[in-house]
Amino acid sequence: MGRGADALARVAVVVRAPAGWLWWPGLLAAGIGALVPGPTGRTIGLTAGAGLFVIAAFGVFAVRRGRYAALARGASRAGKAVILQDRSVTIGVWRRAHRWWVLLAFLVAVGSSFALPAAGGLLMAGAALGLWAKAAWLGHWEREHDVLLWVRTESARRGGAAGKEVGGYVLTGPAAGDARAGGARAAGARGGAARAGR
Repeated sequence: MGRGADALARVAVVVRAPAGWLWWPGLLAAGIGALVPGPTGRTIGLTAGAGLFVIAAFGVFAVRRGRYAALARGASRAGKAVILQDRSVTIGVWRRAHRWWVLLAFLVAVGSSFALPAAGGLLMAGAALGLWAKAAWLGHWEREHDVLLWVRTESARRGGAAGKEVGGYVLTGPAAGDARAGGARAAGARGGAARAGR
């Protein structure tokens, strides 16, 4: 790429990418765990799991929100030579990089059910809900300011959408890319090179 031709990924999509891969395996692990007669019993396990679900959801939603907000406030307008990464590509990159970690988390969640039935799976599902909520919060910010937030792909790959590698966000108009505010797929939308004012 030439000078200034940065590849950008939607911030909300980067945040949202792990959610589905934590939610469904988490619910499956919780379902399997509910069938395991652990030493604490199913009632205690499910009660503890519900508590962990809520704690994980609120914790994941709250973590680094201040940094996300600061990066959003300091975002600069995208140049004319940027490349906007498709939503499916951003999600695929995350899944390829983390699939074994998700499998390990699933196995640990199922295994933990022999001590505390269903709790580990509900913890995973709670983390997924927190990620969806954070993506929705970012979407609310985008709609309020009538822009979309983007992050350089190499920075997001190394440390996530708000990691220490991220020096700042980039803004485009609300019509850019192929995802709606909050990172959900926009029906019929197409990606492409961003233009100032889009």
